[in-house]
Amino acid sequence: MGTTPRAADAAGAPPTPTAPESTQHALTHDALTRPRRDTPRMGWRAALHRGSRGLLNPGVSEVERARRRLCERVRRPVLTSRRIAVISVKGGIGKTTTAACLGSALAEIRGDQVCVVDANPDAGTLADRLTGDTSVTIRDLLRGIEDIATLSDVARYMSAVGRLGVLASDQDPAVSDALTAAEYETAIGVLGRFFSVVITDAGTGISHPTMEPTLRTADSLVVVGGPTVDGASRAGHTLDWLESHGYAAKARNAVVVLSGDRTSRDVDAGRIASHFASRVRSVVTVPQDPHLAAGGRIEFDRLRAATRDAYVTVAAHIADQFPDRAG
Repeated sequence: MGTTPRAADAAGAPPTPTAPESTQHALTHDALTRPRRDTPRMGWRAALHRGSRGLLNPGVSEVERARRRLCERVRRPVLTSRRIAVISVKGGIGKTTTAACLGSALAEIRGDQVCVVDANPDAGTLADRLTGDTSVTIRDLLRGIEDIATLSDVARYMSAVGRLGVLASDQDPAVSDALTAAEYETAIGVLGRFFSVVITDAGTGISHPTMEPTLRTADSLVVVGGPTVDGASRAGHTLDWLESHGYAAKARNAVVVLSGDRTSRDVDAGRIASHFASRVRSVVTVPQDPHLAAGGRIEFDRLRAATRDAYVTVAAHIADQFPDRAG
């Protein structure tokens, strides 16, 4: 007897093919291109690669690979505007420098909207250090706040260096001292509508009216100190004050920056860093840098590589705190 069609199919037909992989997963760049070594962008490796017109590729060094990992952390997506406060109980410790360099690192690497705000009541120098433009200030923004509807409207009240927006403080201490907590909070609220990250260079007076809303609304704190006896003491007193005034959780989650403007061989810098490491989320020591020591206009790309790396590390620790989801 002849076989039925169904039996013939079972005996001689090839096995039924499995469902094909979707185009979305099968035809990707990684799937279709041959793997190749990463192209170096710095040092002798990059020079060799350029000089050979791409024929010689020694690959990426561990130092460059580590920097790329840091940058990936800094680029962590932000779902709602994040507020960062840079604080110290006293001035002269590198607080404004830290705010300026942290803002520069975030703006340069992230590529979205980042700004720094000078909330110092005593004619702060943030704008002077970054752009030199103090012709418009936070007071001007408050006067025109009803007409702000777009990012361009906000930009009229700010100066900029690269991608970083800078909102200056009033240069007349008598006027800036009149800034109330409500006015500061209003200004920060407006900036939060247009900027992914808003950094406040807080005043040095803990009792100033704007300090309470600065701390209350901050998502992350950067406490600035130094690898010296008085520098460490200032950072320690700042943390003590935060812990005793209802901000203990934010203090534990803070990043301590030890600014290397002043150092001493007589001081055990490692012991200082270890002390703060037991109290806060992370500690970053910024090395001494001649460009910053001059006290003039800060140009981020003129910093030594180790200094830039330190501020990018601070930015990475801040970005690590960005939540995975809103709410």
